[in-house]
Amino acid sequence: MKKIEKHNNSYINREISWLQFNARVLQEAADDSVPLIERLRFLGIFSNNLDEFFKVRYATVKRIVQAGKGGKNELGGIKAAELLEIITKIVIKQQSDSLDILSDIELKLTQENIFRIDETQIEDYHHEFLKNYFIEKVSPALVTIILNDSIDLPNLNDSAAYLVVRMIMKDNQKQFALIEIPKIISRFIELPQRQGKNYIIMIDDLLRYFLNDIFNIFDYESISAHMIKITRDAELDFESDLSKSFIDKISDSVKHRQIGQPVRFVYDKNIHEETLKYLMSKMKIEASDSIIPGGRYHNRRDYMSFPSLGRADLLYKKISPLLVKGLSLEGSIFTEIAKKDFLMYAPYHTFSYVVKFLREAALDPKVKTIKITIYRLAEISHIASSLINAAINGKNVTVSIELQARFDEQANIDYAQQMEKEGIHLVFGVQGLKVHSKMCVIEREEGKKLKRYGFVSTGNFNESTAKIYTDYTLFTANQSILKDIYKVFAFFETNYQIFKYKHIITSPHYTERILFNLIDIEISNAKNGKPAYIKVKMNSVTSYKMVDKLYEASNAGVKIQMIVRGICCLIPGINGMSENIEVISIVDKFLEHSRLYVFGNKNMPKVYISSADWMTRNIENRVEVSCPIYDENIKKELLDTFEISWNDNVKSRRINESQNNEYRKDDKKATRSQIAIYDYYLKKLEN
Repeated sequence: MKKIEKHNNSYINREISWLQFNARVLQEAADDSVPLIERLRFLGIFSNNLDEFFKVRYATVKRIVQAGKGGKNELGGIKAAELLEIITKIVIKQQSDSLDILSDIELKLTQENIFRIDETQIEDYHHEFLKNYFIEKVSPALVTIILNDSIDLPNLNDSAAYLVVRMIMKDNQKQFALIEIPKIISRFIELPQRQGKNYIIMIDDLLRYFLNDIFNIFDYESISAHMIKITRDAELDFESDLSKSFIDKISDSVKHRQIGQPVRFVYDKNIHEETLKYLMSKMKIEASDSIIPGGRYHNRRDYMSFPSLGRADLLYKKISPLLVKGLSLEGSIFTEIAKKDFLMYAPYHTFSYVVKFLREAALDPKVKTIKITIYRLAEISHIASSLINAAINGKNVTVSIELQARFDEQANIDYAQQMEKEGIHLVFGVQGLKVHSKMCVIEREEGKKLKRYGFVSTGNFNESTAKIYTDYTLFTANQSILKDIYKVFAFFETNYQIFKYKHIITSPHYTERILFNLIDIEISNAKNGKPAYIKVKMNSVTSYKMVDKLYEASNAGVKIQMIVRGICCLIPGINGMSENIEVISIVDKFLEHSRLYVFGNKNMPKVYISSADWMTRNIENRVEVSCPIYDENIKKELLDTFEISWNDNVKSRRINESQNNEYRKDDKKATRSQIAIYDYYLKKLEN
């Protein structure tokens, strides 16, 4: 076998790769072909992503530095301290770019008669409306902190935005204060239209407008306000108190997160230097924290909910989710699934099938047991209410709920407590492993036997995200697959026992070995002159073991096509290492979340849908399930939609060594895959 040539570095650092993914989100905000209000919302997504990055990944690297470790092996050949500097440099540049993009969008909005005004631009005809709005809605919700040298600064809420107020008193003394921007009120205040023009003011500027009212008890000569934001380490720390339930431990840990170590401090670059020094001293901001000068406004994640203003022309055209061909929402879903498997591909298909399945199970007297895994629920969850309904109707309901689903811990805790009260048997996963698999199995009495029905998915059972995340869900009555799924639930209860599975691939015990075996088959086929290829679609690839195995396959002549939305530590297209690997990333209206593995198998492809990305955590530290597709029509459907995505030449970017996010353009007819896939399913219904 030809020896793999080692590049000076064989991997892209995962943190840097993630920042380049977020740059692709920023590209959408900068794209003139994207509707204006959607561009603003992409800016919000960019900002929200960055918040989570600092809470998790930056915080992790910072802990490596604080522990006195280099971290070079874990960080793709870069020392941890050096990486912190690189991250800060990239983020400062991206923040600067995002401000330029925001200015461009706001200029274009004025051409559409939409004006965002600040406190200096308020006209008399809007004064009364804003005064009433401030008195009735804003003032009662304000948290104002008067700063004092003799009193420690209270812990500022993670990722909340604050106005730092500086007052110069008549005796020339300085008085500082903080106003927390209320989260319970929309950041954007729509003012009454005037002469066909829409006006919006941000709550930040409303507070600046009414500073005199807020601080009228102080005798000052001048007053000013500038914005800051702090981001804290989001790692959960658990107590060892044996008297506490697991729910209580997670709940306490989520609360403790609010006082985690700061990892990023963002401030208005026009803030007075004296004010900045005072604050950093009070907040104990360290040199190892990422200190980022920004614009006048922070927490731009709020742009994710920028108001529509009745301007459908400035939004993406809405699509109506389709029915799955042959699967009615009116009759019994079990009767149809008993005949054949069905694939639901959200958001192209309606998520109502999942809710219908569970509601029917809750009501059907023949259904005896329901077992389901839950990772992230919607704020108002029909999934949860259906399971509670089933328990009330006497079904034996088991829910494996992941209380450590990052940033959704509290929501899951609340639902877990509701379910527990209604007699649902809760399983909190396996010690040391997150349960990330997406599956459900029921047992239904048919004659003298119990027959199983179920579904396996690549995404969360969440009505909200199902409208914007692309995910596959297989509905099946295949007893062999469901027998394996049932064993996974048995593993939750008796995790000292490792089960054997004939069909599904599970983490943490089997995924790496079985995937390596499947790749080895392709390597053997390539060496023997047989067709050999691998096609995968997923969110992230960070496992160096998997990357090395793909390099080995490429070196043997296996053609590898990868669609990776987010982090990709693999470097494609390098002679002697990865010349047979091509990687693209698609960022568009919907978030590409589905996971698909295809192994050529001498042109008789083996196809799996999976909950697992090719990350170390998914392969070694989580409970994941990859489900084989046996129905030939569904297999073809998955291969067809993969090809549509692969041929995207509008919203796809090449992943390459330079990480420049270049668009993948060619001379072929323009194919925007998300639109084309919707059309594909529309035609299926019509034929």
